[in-house]
Amino acid sequence: MSIIIFIVILLVLVVSHEFGHFIVAKLNKIRVDEFSFGFPPKLFGKKIGETTYNFNLLPLGGYVKIYGENVDETDMLEVGFLDKDADPEKVELAKRSMVNKPKYIQAFVLVAGIVMNLLVAWLLLSIGFMSGLPTSVGNAPKGAIIKNQALTITNVAPNSPALASGIKVGDKIIALSTPTDSTRLLSSNLGPESIQNFVKAHGGEVVTASLVRGKEPINIVVTPEVNKTSGVAVIGISMDTIGTLKLPIHRAIWEGLILTKDVTVGTVVGFYNLIHGALIGKADMNSLTGPVGIVGVVGDAAKFGFVYLLSFTALISINLAVINLVPFPALDGGRLLFLLIEKIKGSRIKPKVANTVNAIGFGLLMLLMVIITYPDIVKLF
Repeated sequence: MSIIIFIVILLVLVVSHEFGHFIVAKLNKIRVDEFSFGFPPKLFGKKIGETTYNFNLLPLGGYVKIYGENVDETDMLEVGFLDKDADPEKVELAKRSMVNKPKYIQAFVLVAGIVMNLLVAWLLLSIGFMSGLPTSVGNAPKGAIIKNQALTITNVAPNSPALASGIKVGDKIIALSTPTDSTRLLSSNLGPESIQNFVKAHGGEVVTASLVRGKEPINIVVTPEVNKTSGVAVIGISMDTIGTLKLPIHRAIWEGLILTKDVTVGTVVGFYNLIHGALIGKADMNSLTGPVGIVGVVGDAAKFGFVYLLSFTALISINLAVINLVPFPALDGGRLLFLLIEKIKGSRIKPKVANTVNAIGFGLLMLLMVIITYPDIVKLF
């Protein structure tokens, strides 16, 4: 079931991204030859006007084929066809090719997919606030009432006792106890500081964590590990008091926009730190999750409820937007960089050079995907 949900999410987000390219190209009178849901082989399709709409067998996103997006796809794209002696039909065709449009229009078409992903995230988060979105008490909007507050696990550190014991992000802490100590840390006096003190006092001992996962109460046994550097016992979790925030429509839309902005900025900073760390050889690859890992997270989000799934989908949509903005070959950001270079140098980049660089970039992205996905696959066995 998790795989099906993930495929549906991927289809919606990728098709939304491609629809952004599609609609802006259409609005600027650029010819769009094909808009496809999924990837070949083709199941069926219908041509409406000049565009063929296809439904393909593999529902892993989709794509749009814009005429003139690749400079060498046809000799009709040569500027020479715009001369006065050229065939009128070829002149008209060349005028409607993306490559012959002004640079700012080409940039609009490329950026449109990114903008669409951000709009989708805004819509989903707004719907979440209307329905009741899990929100940190510390980050609640002024005057908002947060119901059903609970101390919730927000992060589980890699290679930690918490991860090994099966504790997950989203679990709500009800109580902590040990079989050797009559003291029991109950929900009435729970807080990050009290839990840290309890764990410190029981380093190396077996601790029973009473949790609520979704709506199901569970008990998990975990042994705090003494950190070799600090000498303090830890189990490897981060916590926050989180409750449900439900807002009226007008305010939900505004807070959805604010949250979209905040998450986008945070994601950009996170990617910058990751890339910077990679360049200096200090990148933490454990912080990355491939498609296999995301399937598991989607399943967990679905178990917690529809609103959790909405907010997680919004997070993926924002990540897609930020990734595509990176100025790397084969991504929208890479194509934008090519446009900037052409604008500065006053002439086009040779098609052979552009296509070769994009092919290399695509290959490197696939290699990175394999590297990221491999640890997720290993965890399955």
